[in-house]
Amino acid sequence: MIHAAAVAALLAARHGDPFSLLGPHADPDGKRWLRVFLPKARHVEAWSGRKLVTTLRQLHDEGFFEGELPADAPADYRLHVSWDDGNKSELDDPYRFPQVLGEMDAWLLGEGRHLRPYEVLGATPREMLGVAGTAFAVWAPNASSAAVIGDFNYWDGRRHPMRLRRECGVWELFIPGVAEGARYKFELHDAAGRLLPQKADPYALQSELRPATASVVGHLPTLVPPSEDRQRANALDAPVSIYEVHLGSWRRRDGIHWLTWDELSEDLVSYAVDMGFTHLELLPITEHPFDGSWGYQPIGMYAPTSRFGDAAGFRRFCDACRQAGLGLILDWVPAHFPTDTHGLANFDGTHLYEYADPREGFHQDWNTLIYNLGRTEVANFLVGNALYWLERFGVDGLRVDAVASMLYRDYSRKAGEWLPNVHGGRENLEAIAFLKRMNEVVGGERAEAMTLAEESTAFPAVSRPTFAGGLGFHFKWNMGWMHDTLQYMQRDPIHRRYHHGEITFAMVYAYNENFVLPISHDEVVHGKGSMLTKMPGDGWQKFANLRAFYGFMWAHPGKKLLFMGCEFAQGAEWNHDQSLDWHQLDIPLHHGMQRLVRDLNKLYREAPALYQRDFDPSGFEWIEHGDAERSVIAFARRGHGGDDRLFVIASNFTPTVHHGFRIGVPRPGVYRERLNTDSAFYGGSNVGAPFGEITAQALPWNGKPYSIELSLPPLATVYFELMP
Repeated sequence: MIHAAAVAALLAARHGDPFSLLGPHADPDGKRWLRVFLPKARHVEAWSGRKLVTTLRQLHDEGFFEGELPADAPADYRLHVSWDDGNKSELDDPYRFPQVLGEMDAWLLGEGRHLRPYEVLGATPREMLGVAGTAFAVWAPNASSAAVIGDFNYWDGRRHPMRLRRECGVWELFIPGVAEGARYKFELHDAAGRLLPQKADPYALQSELRPATASVVGHLPTLVPPSEDRQRANALDAPVSIYEVHLGSWRRRDGIHWLTWDELSEDLVSYAVDMGFTHLELLPITEHPFDGSWGYQPIGMYAPTSRFGDAAGFRRFCDACRQAGLGLILDWVPAHFPTDTHGLANFDGTHLYEYADPREGFHQDWNTLIYNLGRTEVANFLVGNALYWLERFGVDGLRVDAVASMLYRDYSRKAGEWLPNVHGGRENLEAIAFLKRMNEVVGGERAEAMTLAEESTAFPAVSRPTFAGGLGFHFKWNMGWMHDTLQYMQRDPIHRRYHHGEITFAMVYAYNENFVLPISHDEVVHGKGSMLTKMPGDGWQKFANLRAFYGFMWAHPGKKLLFMGCEFAQGAEWNHDQSLDWHQLDIPLHHGMQRLVRDLNKLYREAPALYQRDFDPSGFEWIEHGDAERSVIAFARRGHGGDDRLFVIASNFTPTVHHGFRIGVPRPGVYRERLNTDSAFYGGSNVGAPFGEITAQALPWNGKPYSIELSLPPLATVYFELMP
């Protein structure tokens, strides 16, 4: 009953249905047979406890054995094997175990609607029939055969061929005895029987450190319970000040070695808390092969990078953030993936994860591939991934990278280099539907979490609910504000009078979206220089300009984001291959800048007027926005209490002190100077309000019934609070 062609396919690792040949079987006459394939085996017996069940005879000298089973043969047999090298071992037969996927899981995977596909795909340590091992499952519907290879089977694709679940295109196999820490990959043949490059597991929970590329059997972290405290901390009316960090270059042990997750739990978390930031944002920590991509070209979307330790260490890091009251946001990259052969590219011999046509499937800017989000299984892979980080590690949010490149089919493409959508338009309808679904799933399953879009165009309603026609993000990066204000700040102060609109224009559209004001890593790389070197003037003026800018930024409507090193005005452009220049804190002006950012965060968190109505026009009021000649702006900020705890902020973007400068205020009373970026404590010239308080006079000014007179410091921003 054994066909020679089937045996030949098995020996060549090309058999697409190994369970039809291996394990226990009955022939038409009712006899039962046991067949195993064990390369380099010399003698094989099946035992149940102390009882010999059958002795198998060798049918092929490469290790194919068969033995007749008695009618009462137990199902829990074990194989006793003598090997060519003289060693002996006992092992369980993978081909006596039932299917890995349950019927409901298989149906949901086939539909592309499995909320948590990572629970059943990939490598899942578990018990089956009382035997410990690992269940492997990989989606590769167009492969003609699939096998698990690893350090437990000599990376031999003949030893563990997998079974295809045709209803969902998933190959599966339970391998007894394989435990956490085992290295593995998948060996696939395409539809024509050609051997493909070995593939890492798309759902691997852990990976080897580059340049090695194997997946590692990992432990699925337990669910992190939702937190009402974190939901309040991530709300639209909460203070959100984000410290953006590239872990590999924030700080290095001995200036050379990466910190471990546990060291980062101590050093980075305590530093961010001490600096007053409310949230950390990490450049992508998903596994990636190339350091120079900073993580933005990931291979292992479910695996925390092994650069800093194992996945359990990352979970401890996440827990440390939560215990410290520090929110954690991950940069997340569903827009594209690299072409490395061990990754998703041409996964089963077809363009499974990517669009087939390079006009819609290849990013010319980054030489990467674009996810085919029109395939429900691909969208499900990514939606499940979003939920995985939020639920299993308790992160507070996901900052979605390169959203603009997802939304438009003609992104960075010339005419003729892109394909229109079904309606003839340039919008990527599949990506839009994916982003909406992802945000709906996150909102429905993890209400405390936030999602943030790095989106640089005027695409409408990015941060509006999907039921109102939006994409469903909570926040959008304000790239226009970043561009205009940095362009203004880089100008010599003598020329700023001619470009006054650059510093005020953002308020024209400030309430179109829920904005984050980003000074990110993108502003301090690729020859753009550091924040400090962008500023004009001599050394003192560079620091003063930057202090004035930070003061303006923290007072402006919108949540805040600052890239690491910018808080102490690192002089050099960021280099991902080395630590920040922490030694510069020994220089008073750099130390003063760090003090300023710490105090800005402290005041920001203490003053509801500076954050509660970021996205409500009633929270902001211009006092002076037309004084281009003196490059001065002034405005008021209010919280939910209206004029209760009113703040008035004034910025002078020239190096000239404006003595006797009067600005209108909406209410009478005493206005106390709460922060002055020109304070000597920060390295400034210490010009400011006498005794720190000014009483408003009933002298109308700037269209307001009252006014205060002050000495407005040079290149500085000053905060005043109306005292109760």
